[in-house]
Amino acid sequence: MDAAEYKHVVLGLVFLKYISDAFLERHDELEKQRAEGADPEDRDECVGQGIFWVPKNARWPDLQAKAKDPTIGKAIDDAMVAIERDNPPLKGALPKVYARPDLDKQRLGELVDLFSNLGLGGTANKSKDILGRVYEYFLSQFATAEGKQGGQFYTPSSVVRTLVAMLAPYKGRVFDPCCGSGGMFVQSEKFIEAHGGRLGDISVYGQESNPTTWRLAKMNLAIRGIEANFGQEPADSFHNDQHKDLKADYIIANPPFNVSDWGQSRLLDDQRWQYGTPPAGNANFGGVQHFVHHLAPNGLAGSVLANGSMSSGQSGEGEIRKTLVEADSSTAWSHCPASCFIRRRSPRVFGF
Repeated sequence: MDAAEYKHVVLGLVFLKYISDAFLERHDELEKQRAEGADPEDRDECVGQGIFWVPKNARWPDLQAKAKDPTIGKAIDDAMVAIERDNPPLKGALPKVYARPDLDKQRLGELVDLFSNLGLGGTANKSKDILGRVYEYFLSQFATAEGKQGGQFYTPSSVVRTLVAMLAPYKGRVFDPCCGSGGMFVQSEKFIEAHGGRLGDISVYGQESNPTTWRLAKMNLAIRGIEANFGQEPADSFHNDQHKDLKADYIIANPPFNVSDWGQSRLLDDQRWQYGTPPAGNANFGGVQHFVHHLAPNGLAGSVLANGSMSSGQSGEGEIRKTLVEADSSTAWSHCPASCFIRRRSPRVFGF
């Protein structure tokens, strides 16, 4: 099986094992408190502690008992459906690929047995951090295995850390309109915690067009306890903006480079093109203006861009860039091999 498919099998099981372990730990605590009136099957006792409710048929011991059964794939799919049903924030996020005929059920059962030896549960922040690092490791390894296509769902952590450190998103609305698997949000959380801030001080908004990557983002943030609004569905930010009225304090993004078939003809008079209509053959400055459109006054945006976007004069791109710079009287632009830029809407524009 290719890494592109295998990652959903593995990451789905990692997620399922984690939420089951965390739930059962809380369940055991409540069991010990029965004499005091506690009910381990009271859903509110778990949800109120920030723990996902796991129905009986979705708990890991039940699945492990079926690991050698030919129906293990269906049992896991049913578990995913049950968890989504009882936890609305996870609706549509979990993979249901385990019953597919071409998935070797013996190997799947062995994978379940292997994961049974991992203790991923716990309600403490330490446990979430460990699981989060495991998840991030898997994402990076799968991105490497997939080569260039891995960039659709994963941005190298060094690039993400640089953008987040420059923007310093301590408080406000954080938005990534092409969020992949949500790495920008994860790093923002780490930045806030490292500087003594509170995660609750930021509101997270994301959008992603690839349905499988959209699900990865929802799982990636869920295992860290980060609440996020990813819109009602996976969608193209240009043609189906899921956050039309959002004005973000911070925008952090790594959009696809040099997209040529982005549907410019359907957006010729779009209100976002206040600095000029992006060329039909390249969406780079469509992305830049989409960011600017969604910035709050004094908002900050940081994005990764193709090298050529900093100097291209083709198809009106040079004029758009010139107009962007001249929109503020005190602006400065430069570029480096990383081709990132930071824009501050008022009063200055910075770039590197």
